[in-house]
Amino acid sequence: MVGSMTIGELATAGSVGVETIRFYQRKHLLRTPVRGGGIRHYDETDLRRLRFIRQAQTAGFTLEVIRELLDLDAGEDRSRARKLATTRIKALDDKIADLQRARDALRRLARECAEGSTGPCPILASFDV
Repeated sequence: MVGSMTIGELATAGSVGVETIRFYQRKHLLRTPVRGGGIRHYDETDLRRLRFIRQAQTAGFTLEVIRELLDLDAGEDRSRARKLATTRIKALDDKIADLQRARDALRRLARECAEGSTGPCPILASFDV
């Protein structure tokens, strides 16, 4: 889309809902343009910023960190951006390790609860309170 877009057109181009645009505006991640002729008009810069926010969220960044990344973009602070990314990678690695441990424990319990086994099922027993 070239030129000016309405909020609905911006939402469609960014694959989000209008309320998501408004939410990002309330969080000061997207600008709220002044009304021109009763309608707010958005441009390609707004669309790029919206897409950046969505991609950063997909990578697991919080809105607070996304705001900082957006601020860094203007200042081109590569070292801070890299630090934020490596911190996020560490958090993802920790979460993956936790999920792998949970999967391994559940696999073990599933093996122990095989058909033909006797006694209480270890899966159900492990969740007993």
